[in-house]
Amino acid sequence: MSKPESESSSSSVIKSYKFRHGRTPIKKGYEANAMHNTAVDLALNSVVKVFTVSCSPNYLLPWQNKSQRETTGSGFVILGRKILTNAHVVADHSFVLVRKHGCPTKYRAEVKAVGHECDLAILVIENEEFWDGMIPLELGDVPFLQEAVAVVGYPQGGDNISVTKGVVSRVEPTQYVHGASQLMAIQIDAAINPGNSGGPAIMSNKVAGVAFQNLSGAENIGYIIPVPVIKHFISGVEENGKYIGFCSLGLSCQITENVHLRNHFSMRPDMTGVLVSKINPLSDAYKVLKKDDIILSFDGVPIANDGTVPFRNRERITFDHLVTMKKPNEKAIVRVLRDGQEHELSVVVQPIQPLVPVHQFDKLPSYYIFAGLVFVQLTQPYLHEYGEDWYNTSPRRLCERALRELPKKANQQLVILSQVLMDDINAGYERLAELQVLKVNGTEIDNLEHLRQLIESCDTEFLRIDLDDDRVIVLSYGMAKVATSRILKRHRIPSSISVDLLDTE
Repeated sequence: MSKPESESSSSSVIKSYKFRHGRTPIKKGYEANAMHNTAVDLALNSVVKVFTVSCSPNYLLPWQNKSQRETTGSGFVILGRKILTNAHVVADHSFVLVRKHGCPTKYRAEVKAVGHECDLAILVIENEEFWDGMIPLELGDVPFLQEAVAVVGYPQGGDNISVTKGVVSRVEPTQYVHGASQLMAIQIDAAINPGNSGGPAIMSNKVAGVAFQNLSGAENIGYIIPVPVIKHFISGVEENGKYIGFCSLGLSCQITENVHLRNHFSMRPDMTGVLVSKINPLSDAYKVLKKDDIILSFDGVPIANDGTVPFRNRERITFDHLVTMKKPNEKAIVRVLRDGQEHELSVVVQPIQPLVPVHQFDKLPSYYIFAGLVFVQLTQPYLHEYGEDWYNTSPRRLCERALRELPKKANQQLVILSQVLMDDINAGYERLAELQVLKVNGTEIDNLEHLRQLIESCDTEFLRIDLDDDRVIVLSYGMAKVATSRILKRHRIPSSISVDLLDTE
């Protein structure tokens, strides 16, 4: 899957998107032309071009940002005087402008809500002049296979509006590249080019989805975010005043297609389901379900041995889709087979954050510096600094923990010593970088703020820090405190502590 598509307006910072140029299939006849005309008519009074100035943080040097860059995308007006676009179009934004079709003026926009998991964002514009003549688009239904849609937006290659026609070829949960989440998506046989992101896919006279990414290495395969995901995002924002997230059971499940596996767990021939292999300790399921339970059904819908449930006209979809479409703190009825006995259990579904965050958009990374030792929270964006092939080039132990380790308690973080800013005080410790921090003066740390508190409240002559791999750092506490300001000044670092940690003081 390629990265989400938004277009850079500066040639020096254009991303290397892996879309392939090719002919877009054109459906001939009256129906195709009628759809094209409808899409154009709707688009002229609804679809806008979004101009974003963004500034991403530098995770290896967390006290500074990377260079500013300019990108463009698309968006469209929905009910309530809002503009819907992609989250990746406005991620890490510092300034957002919007221009409507046929108008030379750009209007300042504010980002009201962002859902990075579902790659959606809502913009609002206060200027009354902008709304003159703008017509909101209505959300429709999920299109069936082989139905035609028209994707409208402002792709690269020109400044005017563009309409691309395609046919729905697949509807299933797909990896959302921007938010690293698995949600329902619609695959169409039309390329979603850079700049198209956030534009509507129109079927008849309603929105069938939002264009957001394409498939790298494939000819004209694009993806759109379907209406159920859009409605879930919008209703969540309206009910809570902000984006809350998509729910999860907090489970890792294994398919039960092997007959010996099913026999071992006493599954009758008429039974189907999936095997619970791991449960997140922070989830409600941790109190209700057990490892080796067989989940037979979710909210009365039987789960097949391959983990799928019925969907529409003889289609199937993974049962995770049923979970993600539920509201936070809503109850679900789960039927399980445990030790040969069937049980009907009630589980509360909630958005569950992983131990190591998969993204950190629109916020600065946390850091704490003491005696030249730079401590940070481990996040996947930190590992992404090792390049496109970060899975193979980043520190192996950190990568494995980021992808597989589960939290043991709330507010837990994996804290690492990311680098050592050289000085006499820390000479000999420079090779201990990129190791997890376990203890400070014998106390196990919970998170970065806890580490800071333990260091700053040290009342002994020596400060001892225990790291992963049985490594130890010992410093004269008094000398280390004096050295900290000297090192900060030498490296032109404005503060030894990130703003978010300062706010907790």
